[in-house]
Amino acid sequence: MNIPADLRYTKEHEWVKLEGTTAIIGVTDFAQSNLTDITFFEFPEIGREVNQMEEIGVIETSKAVSDIFSPVSGKVVAVNDALDDNPETVNSDPYGDGWLVKIEVKDASEFEALLSADAYKELID
Repeated sequence: MNIPADLRYTKEHEWVKLEGTTAIIGVTDFAQSNLTDITFFEFPEIGREVNQMEEIGVIETSKAVSDIFSPVSGKVVAVNDALDDNPETVNSDPYGDGWLVKIEVKDASEFEALLSADAYKELID
């Protein structure tokens, strides 16, 4: 299972990378492998203000529907529209081209309080 050390994680299996004040968010390798064949995403509107751990979207697979939660509070500044035509990118590249949402972070301390790679590994083991 791929768990990059430079990211932070949630118990709900989202990952977060902080670039300046922008959080790039996706679902973990563990999540995508359990969800399997991802077929559709419902994303939040750009400009929407979200609170930490608020539902911000939905992932649909051939087997289930799962919510996506925001690991940090802030404003949605981008969504990965490329996934509309190629949702399976999340299965093949969850930490790269399979990112889901970018949020302009309100409070960087929320990022620091998320799970480290080691803590996330313990959670899924």
